[in-house]
Amino acid sequence: MKIIILGCGKVGTALAGRLSEENHSITVIDNRSEKVDYCTEKFDVMGIVGNGSSISVLNEAGLNEADVFISVTGTDEVNLLCCMFAKKAGKCRAIARVRNPEYFKEMDFIQEQLGITTTINPEMATAREIYQLLMFPGALKIDSFAEGKARIIKFQLDEAPILRGTCLRDIALRLKENILICCVQRGQSVIIPDGDFVLHRNDIISFISTPESATHFFKTIGVETKPVRNSLIVGGGRIGYYLAHSLIESGVDVRLIDIDKKKCNELSVSLPKATILKGDATDREFLIQEGLELTDSFVSLTGLDEENIMLGLFASQHSRAKVVTKVNRLEFDDILQNLDIGSTVFPKHITSDFIIQYVRALETKAGSTLKTMYRILDDRVEALEFTITKDSAFTGVPLHELMLKPNTLIACINRGGKIIIPRGSDTIKVGDSVIVVTLEHGHEDFRDFVR
Repeated sequence: MKIIILGCGKVGTALAGRLSEENHSITVIDNRSEKVDYCTEKFDVMGIVGNGSSISVLNEAGLNEADVFISVTGTDEVNLLCCMFAKKAGKCRAIARVRNPEYFKEMDFIQEQLGITTTINPEMATAREIYQLLMFPGALKIDSFAEGKARIIKFQLDEAPILRGTCLRDIALRLKENILICCVQRGQSVIIPDGDFVLHRNDIISFISTPESATHFFKTIGVETKPVRNSLIVGGGRIGYYLAHSLIESGVDVRLIDIDKKKCNELSVSLPKATILKGDATDREFLIQEGLELTDSFVSLTGLDEENIMLGLFASQHSRAKVVTKVNRLEFDDILQNLDIGSTVFPKHITSDFIIQYVRALETKAGSTLKTMYRILDDRVEALEFTITKDSAFTGVPLHELMLKPNTLIACINRGGKIIIPRGSDTIKVGDSVIVVTLEHGHEDFRDFVR
């Protein structure tokens, strides 16, 4: 596909890299020459320095031949305007990043009037991910499939010593749990295990199940499952606002800290049921005074990664809270797993995952449709959900007879809302949604996994 990306910030750069890896023809546009130079030197992409809201610049980028136009500049109005140009002038699909809560309330109307194909709000999506973690605090990460009926949940084995030394085949027999462990991170290695795989201390495990089965499994192995009752949030930006609003609606007591007096006054009006505190969260005495040691959860959402990491470390050492740390920069995500900062969320990953899922769905061949995609375990494993739309060589065949490619696992089948954790005798039928976990990247069709 020919794809134009407007904006070479963190999201645009991440998209350029990941989409070029999948052999798309990419052209990036930015009015900052150093940003364009960075992308063109690091990735196999074309670059244009210029104003992306100029029709002549868009035409120079090949708008008339483009299949997809993605606008991820730092300004909502520019993103919406440029996507409108792309849709009207280029007849291509247009994706806009829109972050302002006021715009998002009217997004259906805006999309219809401007002809924009789809939009992504990174802050709202990040807040939604954090909310899920606070409602299920034993998890390090939660990814939802089958419209929320199935989840892949990541947790640290040290939280469940009962599982150390256990063979995966014995978990279902001994614990009688309807779950499937689909990937394990051990040190620097990531493994899609078979039934003979034995769990070791310090393993990081991802398993798939229904929300109800996950709760029962965590209770059985002694991992916390009760939703938090109160939360201390640092950072009153858009993510903090969206998260606080969702938590308050669920009956959670919210205390939100920000150093900016004007922002605190605005939040006091928009979040009347939250306690808004003006102060410097890097002041340890202030944090202790405001209840850090007693809070159920602590979320650091400032604009500085270093500050968020420091606050996450401090909260982990001085409380029993569920800690969530926001990180914007993607370069050092492999280092963060060795730090005691709780669950880490990357808004840029969330945004790029959404857009790449959309692009792959456009390429899907007849027979299946890509619905959902996540990259898990430090971006090294892909979990994809496909809807099977027609009969083929793999439908109706017992799974143990399917010749799957190496490092591939059929982890779940959604059949009309019924979630099936598959065994060897199960089959795939037309209309099913199938969740596949794989170490290979770049697939857009279920048939890619069957030899």
